[in-house]
Amino acid sequence: MRKSIWSDSISISERPSLSGDIKTDVLIIGGGMCGILCAYFLNQRGIDCVLAEGNRIASGITKNTTAKITSQHGIIYADLIKQYGLEKAKLYLDANQKALLEYEKICRKIDCDFEKRNAYVYSLDNRAKIEDEVKAVNSLGFNATFLEETELPFKIDGAVCFENQAQFNPLKFISEISKNIKIFENTFVYKLAPNKAFTKNGTIKAKSIIVATHFPFLNKHGSYFLKLYQQRSYVSAYKNVPPINGMYLDENIRGLSFRSYKDITLIGGNNHRTGKKSTAWEPINDFAQKHYLSGERMFQWGNQDCMSLDNIPYIGHYSKNTPNLYVATGFNKWGMTSSMVAAMILTDMIEGRENDFAEVFSPQRSILKPQLFINGFESTVNLLTPIPKRCSHLGCALKWNKYEHTWDCPCHGSRFEENGRIIDNPAMKNIKKD
Repeated sequence: MRKSIWSDSISISERPSLSGDIKTDVLIIGGGMCGILCAYFLNQRGIDCVLAEGNRIASGITKNTTAKITSQHGIIYADLIKQYGLEKAKLYLDANQKALLEYEKICRKIDCDFEKRNAYVYSLDNRAKIEDEVKAVNSLGFNATFLEETELPFKIDGAVCFENQAQFNPLKFISEISKNIKIFENTFVYKLAPNKAFTKNGTIKAKSIIVATHFPFLNKHGSYFLKLYQQRSYVSAYKNVPPINGMYLDENIRGLSFRSYKDITLIGGNNHRTGKKSTAWEPINDFAQKHYLSGERMFQWGNQDCMSLDNIPYIGHYSKNTPNLYVATGFNKWGMTSSMVAAMILTDMIEGRENDFAEVFSPQRSILKPQLFINGFESTVNLLTPIPKRCSHLGCALKWNKYEHTWDCPCHGSRFEENGRIIDNPAMKNIKKD
C-alpha cells in the first residue's frame, strides 16, 4: 500500500478555502507540523493569526515522517563543535531538548500515542566515529552512552544512546492541536508583496508572514536555492516482526532506521539526493525478507527532506532585508523536533522577545561551506543538460524516477507527477504533459 501508516490512522477534518480579502496580525504559509505549531503558539499567546495551506493540512512531508522526537540527529555533535565551538553546539542541543519537553507538555493533554523511547545511532564498521560522538555529546553536559550491542537482528561496531527521547503519531497530534486555529485549505499562495499574500480567490494582509512551506518559494531573497538541496528516503512498515523498543538510525547515509508503532515496525533508509538514481525500497524490503521471515508488509512510502549546508536548520528572518518576513526550513530529516524549535523561536521573534537559540539557527549565518559548491555544481550540470523536460522552478533538467513514476529535479528537489502536476516544491507551477 503506497501510503504512510499515519495517513491510514486518522482523517483530519477539512477546512474552507479563502474567499475574499482578509487582514490578520500574522500569516503562516504552509500547513505541515511547523506551520501548525507556529499558529498554535501564536494562538496561545493571544496573537491573531491565519494559516494558509495550498492543499490539505499535514498532506505533504509531515504525513510521511517516521515521527521521532529527539535531539539525536545522526552523528553531528562532534562536527558542530569543530565548526562552531562548544557554546553554539550546546545551544543546538539545548534547543532540541527544550522542544522535546514542549511536545511532552502538550501531549499530556491529548491522545497522539506519545511514548518515551531511547534513541540510538549505530555504526556497522566505525567504532571510533561512535566513540568520538559520545565524547562530544558528553562534553556538552548531556549523558550519552556507548553500547556494543542492541536489540537489532545484526551485529554493530558501536552505538551512541540518548535516553528519554520520544515518538508519536504526528497526524493525531495535528488533528488535536489544530482545532482552534483559523485555517484556510486549498488556498495556494502564489505571490508575496510586503505584508501581503496573493491567492486565487483573495488576498491576506498581515503585519508578519511566516513561510513554512518546506522549501521556501520566494527566490529573490535569502538565496535558499543555493543554501538547500533535497534528499529522498523510503519506509516500509511490517507486522508480525519482533517489536523494536528503541529508535535506531545507521550513521551511514545509505543505512537503515527503525522504530515501532503499536504492532508494526517501520524500517526506513536508502537516502539519496532527489533526482539521483536510486533503488528506493529494494534494500529495505530485502533486509526484511532476510531478517524477518514472518513479516508482512503493510505500508510503503517515500519522503523528502530539505538539507542545509551545515546540518543546522534556517529559522528566523527570511533575509536581512525582510524584517517582517520569516522562514523555517532545512530541517535535515529531523522535522518533528526542528518544527518545535522553529515555533518557539519565531513566536518569540514576532513578539519582540529575545530567544536564546535564535542566533544559532539564523538564516543569515555564513554559507561558505563545502556543500554550497556541491549544490552549485549540481545546478550548473543540470541547467546545461539538454533534456526537454524542464523544472518550472529555475529550469533544471528533470530526471524520471521509475520507482515512484515521477519527474524529479536534481537541482532543488521539485517533483512532478507523470502528468506534470506538481508534488513537491520549490516549483510553483505544473509542467507540460508530453
